[in-house]
Amino acid sequence: MTKKPKTGGEIDAYCTKCKLDLTHRIIAMVGEQVKKVECKTCGSHHLYRKTKSDKEASAAAATKAGSIARRPKSEGGPRTASERHAAAERAERERVSTWEKAIAGQPTAAFKPYSTKSSFGQGELVRHPKFGDGVVARVIDRAKVEVLFQDGSRTMAHGLE
Repeated sequence: MTKKPKTGGEIDAYCTKCKLDLTHRIIAMVGEQVKKVECKTCGSHHLYRKTKSDKEASAAAATKAGSIARRPKSEGGPRTASERHAAAERAERERVSTWEKAIAGQPTAAFKPYSTKSSFGQGELVRHPKFGDGVVARVIDRAKVEVLFQDGSRTMAHGLE
């Protein structure tokens, strides 16, 4: 019976610096999953990686079972590079379109000059000296807002005294 791993305990893992399967000290866990380890040989800290023999054993078991679990194409995001590229372009067009609809036809006086001391509400128009005209997409908390500019959204400070 194998003992459950715990923080401070030891585990065999692949060292990314030594490029070998070595004994490591567990330094971080999430639930029962080992997340971060320290190599007892070189002292480097890195994410936990299974040993080569563990990887080969799990690959052999998956092959022996006859099926490697794959997510259906309908689940999750795009899979191929061209699908990811097309999705990124669609998201970019949608973001620019949202920005243009908010800014279009607004008089110069409608834009509030950006200052960390000013407070902003959702939908307010902002003129930033570096990023240009923007619209407050959402108020994150009393000291932060997300502002959508032509070249992307940014988290900005507001309402500071």
